[in-house]
Amino acid sequence: MDKTISQPLSKLVRNMKESATIKMAQMARDLAAQGHQVISLSLGEPDFDTPEHIKQAAKEALDEGYTKYTPVPGLLVLREAIVEKFRRDNDLEFDVNQIVVSNGAKQSIANICLALLDPGDEVIVFTPYWVSYYEIIRMTGATPVCVAAGVEQDYKVSAEQVAAAITPRTKMVLFSSPCNPTGSVYTREELYAIADVLALHPEIFVVSDEIYEYINFAGAHVSIGTHPGIKDRTITVNGFAKGFAMTGWRLGYMGAPQWIATACAKIQGQFTSGANAFGQKAAAVALRLDMTPTYRMREAFQKRRDLVVGLLRQIEGMKVNEPQGAFYVFPDVSSFFGKRYGDKVIAHADDLAEYLLLEVHVATVSGSAFGAPSCLRLSFAASEEALTEACNRIQKALAQLS
Repeated sequence: MDKTISQPLSKLVRNMKESATIKMAQMARDLAAQGHQVISLSLGEPDFDTPEHIKQAAKEALDEGYTKYTPVPGLLVLREAIVEKFRRDNDLEFDVNQIVVSNGAKQSIANICLALLDPGDEVIVFTPYWVSYYEIIRMTGATPVCVAAGVEQDYKVSAEQVAAAITPRTKMVLFSSPCNPTGSVYTREELYAIADVLALHPEIFVVSDEIYEYINFAGAHVSIGTHPGIKDRTITVNGFAKGFAMTGWRLGYMGAPQWIATACAKIQGQFTSGANAFGQKAAAVALRLDMTPTYRMREAFQKRRDLVVGLLRQIEGMKVNEPQGAFYVFPDVSSFFGKRYGDKVIAHADDLAEYLLLEVHVATVSGSAFGAPSCLRLSFAASEEALTEACNRIQKALAQLS
């Protein structure tokens, strides 16, 4: 008798791609467990600990009894702090009812897409894009429309490209600045040129992912939502993971038109309800008190950026721009495609990432995960010693290709 058990997974799951960053991180952990000295540059996670005053605030919140369910859109004290932060740092005006706190900025983006998108809608996605944008859009039945910019454009999409991509089915534009995976930062002039285009299309919504706001080496951060022509249909997403080294706290937030915020809270209420109570209390402290640890992290990341860019530019065949934010470098490595090591041919970035991991035990992420199959993403959220060793290993491995 055939005892095979049927596994009737949904089409949604069967058609969904696994997160490439999480996959590579797991492969690196598996190799490390086998005794190899792996240097992982795959995950987008600061290697700093959460600042002490934020951790202390969480401990105090626990002692004060913040261990119960929270309102779905977030504790009032945190939403008030976010309103203040948007006004202070971004020149954006919201009231507390326009703020929704979620279990990470990723959930904020999912809430927005589920609230606004239907099958048949199109979403313009600036490419290279953060890995989850594409799959979240597809889950709604909408279609991602990738508008790409290569290293020669500093990975920044132009207003003219956006205008050319708009169709009668365009419902949303989604991008990040500072950008994951490229580290590119859009200037005010570049953002406002794009906003001028979108101002002519009142049916299109803008989702601006600004979670790397505080890791910006280019000067003052600019929010596209300040443009008067689109401010009433721009949703600004942010969170605590990157700028405050709070990845494991899973806290993100959005500011949006009231009716969109209400819809997102409705959706979140059926999935996770409110984020954890004591974490939200600590997050309010993070926004309102001492930012010195955040600025010190930014300075450390900028120093590491300079180190890694300098080392990678010494490798013949790599095209490396200078990222102006976040903690990634995104070199174009297409000159290595078609080369071989023994009987192995490097056909694309996936092959190259796997080769670097298996040959010299450096974990990167293929650019194909971000819509840019000619590139690799390397995180420089690691010590200078580890980054120097990783770049030396990469140079050695690439020199072996012929």
